[in-house]
Amino acid sequence: MERPSATTRLKLDRAGIALSGLCAVHCIGSILIVGFLGIGGEWFLSPAIHEIGLALAILIGALTLVAGVMRHGRTGPLLLGGFGLMLMGAALVGPHGTSEAALTIAGVACVALAHVLNLRYHSF
Repeated sequence: MERPSATTRLKLDRAGIALSGLCAVHCIGSILIVGFLGIGGEWFLSPAIHEIGLALAILIGALTLVAGVMRHGRTGPLLLGGFGLMLMGAALVGPHGTSEAALTIAGVACVALAHVLNLRYHSF
């Protein structure tokens, strides 16, 4: 299997950080908009959005964090990212609400930090 180029890995790590941020904004925004305004629940709280987001996080995480370990040899980002993905997965099986948002936000924070560490270790 051909290794992804350094430029591709860097772009994917940056995309992982951006998607993590968007996920956190979605979680907080959903609670605020649906909770305070009572609109958009069928779209904002749709399980499909969460499932697609988790699938993208797993795909990008697998590509970049595993490739990072292969390049710089440090397993910390992979372990932290894996833990974050587990938190995000746990949020999917629970009911919608603050516990789901808390698990998801904690998970995306771990995944984003893992991508940041991967980028930092890449430069050494």
